[in-house]
Amino acid sequence: MLTCLELDLKFPDVDVNGSETTTPARNFKAGLDVNTRKKFAFAKKKAFALFVKELQATVHKPQTMHSDVHWKCCGLEFMDLTTIHKHVAAQHSNEVLQLTECILEEFALAAATTVPCTEPSENSGALIDSWNRCPIFDWLPDTSDVSQDDLTSEPGEVLLYYCYCDVKDPQWICNWQRAMCQLLHLTGKIRIAAEGINGTVGGSKVSTKLYISTMLSHPLFRDMMCLEDFKTSDGGAHCFPDLRVGVFQEIVPMGIEPQKVSYKENAIHLSPKEFHEKVTKYLSEVSKPDLNTILLDCRNFYESKIGQFQNCLAPDIRKFSYFPSYVDQNLELFKDKTVLMYCTGGIRCERGSAYLRSKSVCKQVYQLKGGIHKYLEQFPDGYFRGKLFVFDGRYTISSNNDIISNCCYCGIAWDEYKLCSTTRCCQLVLTCAECRRKGLTACCPTCQLKEVNMSPESSQQHFKEECECTDKRPKIPTENN
Repeated sequence: MLTCLELDLKFPDVDVNGSETTTPARNFKAGLDVNTRKKFAFAKKKAFALFVKELQATVHKPQTMHSDVHWKCCGLEFMDLTTIHKHVAAQHSNEVLQLTECILEEFALAAATTVPCTEPSENSGALIDSWNRCPIFDWLPDTSDVSQDDLTSEPGEVLLYYCYCDVKDPQWICNWQRAMCQLLHLTGKIRIAAEGINGTVGGSKVSTKLYISTMLSHPLFRDMMCLEDFKTSDGGAHCFPDLRVGVFQEIVPMGIEPQKVSYKENAIHLSPKEFHEKVTKYLSEVSKPDLNTILLDCRNFYESKIGQFQNCLAPDIRKFSYFPSYVDQNLELFKDKTVLMYCTGGIRCERGSAYLRSKSVCKQVYQLKGGIHKYLEQFPDGYFRGKLFVFDGRYTISSNNDIISNCCYCGIAWDEYKLCSTTRCCQLVLTCAECRRKGLTACCPTCQLKEVNMSPESSQQHFKEECECTDKRPKIPTENN
């Protein structure tokens, strides 16, 4: 019997529906009832992925600490997913269809033994509270009329969103999100916790539109989120190496239990227009000796280094989990001050402002709703200068031509990050094209020397290693506050 969700399946990037006008699969689908037909596309993709998984062979190589994966079928050997997918689609459609029928039968059995989801009556106004007693497939978008090309076409876009809300079954949401992203060919990172969801995903514009509409139709989110909560930017599935969905204690890691500092104690939200007006007033008074306002960037140092609001206070921290320590060490600085906080998309300000408010030292705390992302949509030439750092393969997005950072080697204006060239180091480095041509590609002298002396064998080992740069950054206190 198949399980309801295979967590490690690789869903196909090829069209598994066939190109002929009439196929056994189309005939089979035509005979299904409406509810089952909606699940057919996902069931077939899952069947295809399961079939391919059964053909997989893995060869472990202890000397390199890696494993080579390949597939064997029909007396042939396939070295990559694309070729094995094409082979299965061309030669084994009947077997995949039989497996699809089994999966649909399993869905039907699960639905028959599951407590039905009850819609609220028009007069009661009660919210649906039984969504997690339904099969996750009941909440997937219908892609039966969407072509494979539409789900994988470029150029696409990247979505950034979060929602703080009480999630009673985080694992159900995790399974649902993974299944939906696989169905829509979305890549990215999604964190789910009892306190909510935080995600950034990339894919075709058709896929992201279906993703948004599905999120907004789910009873957990439809009264908590709106279209404006999803920030979009040019990109696509290629911006992320894979899809990572998981359940965590926090949807953004601040290092303090949500029960101790809740998002419900956050600051007053300001729209981009309201925030712009307050920053305008702040900048007009910035030279006054008795200034009682702080414009606080609560992002990491490498983010604020390449883009920030004018005259802001940017803490020299490497992780958001160091932010509480920074606040504790600077309580006198915040005493009796009005604080204007901002971050990339708003999520770090939610609990960051709650932590700052818990210290009861500030006169008032405000946060930019939607973060820099939403601010730049309304004020591309406003007070934020430089580039906005994003946590995907693009590294940055830009709304103006200002360069506020420099090459760490020669000092010329430069704001294009690259990973440190030393394999074990995961630090970002600003090194211009000319310096890179000279071989200056590491984040610090320690890593530059380490790269020269590193043996080929050791460079194959993948694990993070702190270097001179990271040693300079503040550390998390031994005891949480």
